[in-house]
Amino acid sequence: MPEFLPVNDQLDLLQKGAAEIIRLSDLRERLEASRLSGKPLRVKAGFDPTAPDLHLGHTVLIRKLKHFQDLGHTVIFLIGDFTGLIGDPTGRNVTRKPLSHEEILRNAETYKQQVFKILDPAKTVIDFNSKWLATLGFEGIIRLAAKFTVSQMLERDDFHKRFQEEKPISLHELLYPLAQGYDSVALEADVELGGTDQKFNLLMGRELQRHYNQLSQIILMTPILEGLDGVQKMSKSLGNAIAINDAPGEMYGKLMSISDTLMWSYWTLLTDLRQSEIEQMQADVASGELHPMDAKKRLAEMITAGFHGDEAVSLAGENWARQFQQKEMPEDLEEVHVSYADLVGPSSAPSLPGSPSLHIRVPKLLVKLGLAASGAEASRKLAENAVKIDGGVLTNALLPITTPARLTVRVGKRSKLAIVT
Repeated sequence: MPEFLPVNDQLDLLQKGAAEIIRLSDLRERLEASRLSGKPLRVKAGFDPTAPDLHLGHTVLIRKLKHFQDLGHTVIFLIGDFTGLIGDPTGRNVTRKPLSHEEILRNAETYKQQVFKILDPAKTVIDFNSKWLATLGFEGIIRLAAKFTVSQMLERDDFHKRFQEEKPISLHELLYPLAQGYDSVALEADVELGGTDQKFNLLMGRELQRHYNQLSQIILMTPILEGLDGVQKMSKSLGNAIAINDAPGEMYGKLMSISDTLMWSYWTLLTDLRQSEIEQMQADVASGELHPMDAKKRLAEMITAGFHGDEAVSLAGENWARQFQQKEMPEDLEEVHVSYADLVGPSSAPSLPGSPSLHIRVPKLLVKLGLAASGAEASRKLAENAVKIDGGVLTNALLPITTPARLTVRVGKRSKLAIVT
C-alpha cells in the first residue's frame, strides 16, 4: 500500500499557483480518505490536439498534473481526439472550424512526445475520449443532452455574448461542454484540472457525475499564463510564446527577456519549487541579498534544463552572456534561410539578383525570422529603434543588400542569422 504525505504537506504543493479550487474542503477530505485507504486519487486534464506544438502556457496544467503524480496519485493525460472534432468554443466569438480526424491523430502523436518531458511516462495514463464518446450512439447523446436546458448553456459567457450580438452558435458547439463533462464520468475522476477559462466545462463534469451517482470531482483551476509581453495570454499567433520544442538558446533567451515582475509568475506556474521557497527568493531580492538578474538566470536555467538537459542549458547561458553582457554574438545563433523574392514589396527598388542595389523590406524579414508576429509589429519595432542588423540600429523599412547575404538580425534581446538568397 503506497504511503502518502500528510494532507497539509500535499496541499502545500497542490495549492501553489491555483487560481481557484472547488472545493478546497472537499479536496482536503478526499486526500485524507486516500491517505487512510492507500488508494490514489484519479486526476485528469484534457487537451484537444488542435495544434502540433505545445508552449509553456500549456505546461501549467501539465506541471500541476506532475505535482499530483509526484505525490503518488494517478494522473490521466486525456487527449480529446473526439472533442477535437467539435472544436472547443471557449473564448471564441465565432464558430471554430473542426479539424479532420487525420490532423487530430497527427497532432496527438506530437503531444505524447512533448508531455513526457514533464510527466513520468511509466506512471502516466494516456487516454483518448473517442473510446467512450464515439460509442455513445445517437440515443446516448440524446439522453446526455436531456440532462440540461438551452438556458443553462446560454449562461456560459461566450455563448451568451454571441447570442446577444446575434452571432451564430452551432448546435454542435452546445455539445462540447456535455462531452467534456462526460469524460469525467467515464474516467470516474476525483479531480479535474483546467484553466480559469474552462470553468463552465469543468462544472459540467461535476453536475454530470451527480446524475450518474458518482462523487462530484474537485476542480482545480490554474491562471492563464501571460506571454513574453506580460500583458496578453501566451499564444503563438500573438508572437509572445515559448514553445516546448524551441531550441535551448532560443528558450533561454526568451526567458531572460521577460520582466522582473513577470518572472515571479513564471516561478510559480512553471517550476516545482514550493511557494515558501519562491517567497523566500522574493524576500531576498527585495532586501538586496539576491539580484533580480540572478533569480531570472536561475529560472531560465531550471526551465530550459527541464526540456533540454544541463549540458544544453550551460551552452545557452554562456552564449546569452556573450551576446548580451559581453556584446558578442553567440556561437549557436539560429540560421534561417529566406528567399529574396519573399522579402520584396511594391516599394522595393527593382533590381537583378547579384546587383548591389537590391532592396528588401525589413518588416517582411522580421516576420519571416519569427522576430515579429506581424508587419505592423515589425514597423513599430523599427520606429522604437529596437531593430539592429549587423550591429547597427535600423529605422528604414528598406535595406539594400547584395545576394547571397548573411544578416545578423536582432530585435530587443532576440537574435537570428538570416541567409538571404
